[in-house]
Amino acid sequence: MTTSEIQFDTPADPVVEGPVLQVEDLHVSFPSEAGRVRAVRGLSYHVSPGEVLGIVGESGSGKSVSSLAVMGLLPNSARITGSIKFQGRELIGQSDTELSRIRGRRISMVFQDPLSALTPVYTVGDQIAEAILVHRKVSKSAANKRAIELLDLVGIPNAAERAKAFPHEFSGGMRQRAVIAMAIANDPDLIIADEPTTALDVTVQAQVLQLLETAQEVTGAGIVIITHDLGVVAGFADRLMVMYAGRAVEKGKVDDIYQQPRMPYTLGLLGSIPRLDVSEKQALVPIKGQPPSLTDLPPGCPFAPRCPMVVDACHTAEPPLVDVDGSLEHAAACIRTNEIAATDAEGAEAAVEIFGAEVADEPEVAKIPREQRDVVLGLDELVKEYPVNKGVVFKRRVGTVHAVAGISFDVREGETLGLVGESGCGKTTTLMEILNLQKPQSGEISVLGTKSSEVDAKRRFAIRRDMSVVFQDPMASLDPRLTIHDCIAEPMQVHGYSKADINRRVPELMSLVGLRPEQLSRYPGEFSGGQRQRIGIARALALEPKLVVLDEPVSALDVSIQAGVINLLEELKSKLGLAYLFVAHDLSVVRHIADRVAVMYLGKIIEIGEVDSVFDAPRHPYTQALLSAIPIPDPVKERQRERIILTGDLPSPANPPSGCRFRTRCFLHAQLPPEKQRTCIEVEPPREVQAPDHEAACHFAQVRQVL
Repeated sequence: MTTSEIQFDTPADPVVEGPVLQVEDLHVSFPSEAGRVRAVRGLSYHVSPGEVLGIVGESGSGKSVSSLAVMGLLPNSARITGSIKFQGRELIGQSDTELSRIRGRRISMVFQDPLSALTPVYTVGDQIAEAILVHRKVSKSAANKRAIELLDLVGIPNAAERAKAFPHEFSGGMRQRAVIAMAIANDPDLIIADEPTTALDVTVQAQVLQLLETAQEVTGAGIVIITHDLGVVAGFADRLMVMYAGRAVEKGKVDDIYQQPRMPYTLGLLGSIPRLDVSEKQALVPIKGQPPSLTDLPPGCPFAPRCPMVVDACHTAEPPLVDVDGSLEHAAACIRTNEIAATDAEGAEAAVEIFGAEVADEPEVAKIPREQRDVVLGLDELVKEYPVNKGVVFKRRVGTVHAVAGISFDVREGETLGLVGESGCGKTTTLMEILNLQKPQSGEISVLGTKSSEVDAKRRFAIRRDMSVVFQDPMASLDPRLTIHDCIAEPMQVHGYSKADINRRVPELMSLVGLRPEQLSRYPGEFSGGQRQRIGIARALALEPKLVVLDEPVSALDVSIQAGVINLLEELKSKLGLAYLFVAHDLSVVRHIADRVAVMYLGKIIEIGEVDSVFDAPRHPYTQALLSAIPIPDPVKERQRERIILTGDLPSPANPPSGCRFRTRCFLHAQLPPEKQRTCIEVEPPREVQAPDHEAACHFAQVRQVL
């Protein structure tokens, strides 16, 4: 199926030679109480037909604002100057009516949050059809037929039936696919994708990136993909533009920038990403400090206050974007590019050398063999189910959600266990059962040698001193009405610490997590996301716990801030001998921080073991698919890797498949002869030893290299 199967009555758009998008000296500013915010400052770039341009940078660098300016979607209060030409036609100054003829037809956009981009009261099919009807003179039936074909093209199963569904009936990945279907409905010449994979599971992220590649092949469009993660665009983009403080600080071909970056900020971004393909513990580069305020920029380079290579000349004037190494295709805004080029290391290695990052020492307890260390957390055949009821007045049970279906693992003293899997696999339910410290429906939970089924209220209160939690969203976990001092002090007040001990301990905790004690009188809203997460960690450490449960603690953070939080967790583990249960969906983070990893699927642990053994020689097909979906920040490796794309969505835990729960999406199962397939359908595979400290639950487990 191609997009030309349906003939439209409108004439073909004229073909214009040259770039499909040309942005020159773009400035965008907004009014504020503190003065005018200069969100974009003199930005210039171009996108050729069929080319992918990646735009990367931290939050607040101006990435999204510049693209919204291209789309003409900024508020009336925005002041826009410069030039934005689409196929040679100037867009700045065009009326909204004129821009509406271009938006959605010749330029389309894929937003970060697909649920916000779709109208909840209309079916998905009607919304895609509407995008066609607005721009094309076709019948409603033809538009509906086209909508179904597009949903089928983007991989929505049973497209004709699913077109009648509403957005809330789609999973996050399916909603993003529907938005992409809408974006390519009119064969656009330019597609802008703004953080299209940020909120998605890694398997869905891989599907979306593959889908964008398919969309480019089908439409021949140029693509601008905006992201904060340099790993996402490594194998997808042709050229890269790095933004900081509203302007481009480095741009060029993807291979050149990844291998030989010439701007310290780019080096920092590359060095802050945990590498999935590196087994030896690597140092992560945290970019200290915060991006500058764009209302009153000081003279000189905006990155100077955070730069490890800063010299006096950096504070004199802002460096222009100039060609480096005599190349017309690689430019950087730094007066010390030659000195960066003189370093022996390349890419992330140069970042570690220049920023002076170090790997935290192992805790002393790690030198003791694992089997000789105390078990701080143990789960034995844990089960958690929820009833599915029907009716309002007379409720009756019509089913059961099997959220956790008999899982077992343990965490030893001074050890980090990473718990990974897609959304809906039961990770958070497992955490809630552990933190609740109540008798489970079935199975057993033991914390610090005490079984949860045997604890009374007094013992439960005491255990909570030795077990703490750090949540995913630090803003939601901190009371906005309390000062930081009171937020951190609250657990100590509950457990009867004296006022003198609290006043002594709280500043110590602030210093321990890398914050200044003089900030204690501030409120959570006055801190950045990374700082709030550090405050959440300080609060979790207030009672000197032995076990810390971390629920996606870095998933909502920029990669540069994420690196700082990960380094902090490792440093605290080394200093205090902590044990972590670390829940995440990013396996590159897990490889960096964990000692062991447990992979969960639909309420079951399907593979568990020592982290290097599982990552270097994964046995279960699901683990192999997860690992292959994680991008590596190396364009050459990314293009050469084999990508395992899972088809379909996670089955409902209310009606899991018989036998092996993964078989409905398993690529290995599809290749087996019928008699072996019957085994997968009828018999649930037990967890069996595959190697020392490595188990997998697969009838036909085999090693497959995916890194």
